[in-house]
Amino acid sequence: MYYICLDIGGTSVKTAVTDKNGNIYEQSSINIPKTIYEFTKSIFEYIKNVKVRYSVLGIAVSAPGSVDCKTGIIGGVSAIPYIHGPNWKKNLNTEFSLPVSIENDANCAALSEVYFGKYNFIKDMAFFVCGSGVGGAIVKDGRIHHGKHLHGGEFGFMFLDISYSEKDRFRNLSELGSTQALVRKVKKIYPDKDMNGKMIFEAAENGDENCLKAIDEFYSALAAGIINVQYIYDPEMIFIGGAISCNNTFINGLNKKTNEILDNLENFYKIRPVIKPATYRKDANILGALAHHLQEYS
Repeated sequence: MYYICLDIGGTSVKTAVTDKNGNIYEQSSINIPKTIYEFTKSIFEYIKNVKVRYSVLGIAVSAPGSVDCKTGIIGGVSAIPYIHGPNWKKNLNTEFSLPVSIENDANCAALSEVYFGKYNFIKDMAFFVCGSGVGGAIVKDGRIHHGKHLHGGEFGFMFLDISYSEKDRFRNLSELGSTQALVRKVKKIYPDKDMNGKMIFEAAENGDENCLKAIDEFYSALAAGIINVQYIYDPEMIFIGGAISCNNTFINGLNKKTNEILDNLENFYKIRPVIKPATYRKDANILGALAHHLQEYS
């Protein structure tokens, strides 16, 4: 028996057929079209095609935005405006008469650790997603803490810097500790170069002082956010996802900077965050959508 898993991203919908143990039998993707009509049609056609070939037990969806798991409506904003508003849970259930679940993508990434990761014995964790901003999720007793307004784990909104010389100037973790923040900082120094995170780390390894300084400041901001979360929630482990988490230099550097900050604080900061890279990369949202589905219909 199988499950259809959909991961709605900014440019495509990743699709997969899995079993309940997280084994993936086939994967593909659907480009994001311009209209909701084309979007719905392409999703429905994919599901119909899979149902011909597999005995499907349910449909699991990972989506950006403030996802209301109970109603099936995606609130907030994302790169695909038309997905916000329709009741996807109801629409898919009506069309295919199958159990349907939907969850926020960062929450799905965290649930992939809870269900299928090598540290799946950890039930209290924080999950940071570092990319264009800093997203995240809070897991308590193996379940997502959504919060009253579905903003639980939105670590990027955490204020890290307050300027008293500029009126109402506050800078948050997304502005200071995201991969995009690092890229923006380096592009100001090298405006004529087409830089990305990977290139910045490569330049730093080759001795570029500007890139080394920018990375150090990036580490400091992200480490400060992690330490804040450690002392607010006190999770057993903190996982880092996003493309940059594949870089061992990044994970090692972040751990080093976190310990360096704590070493220079008063000795009552005794707790050291246990920081690990996410177990899954491109499949985290797919497997997390499955995990959420299994939780909802267990």
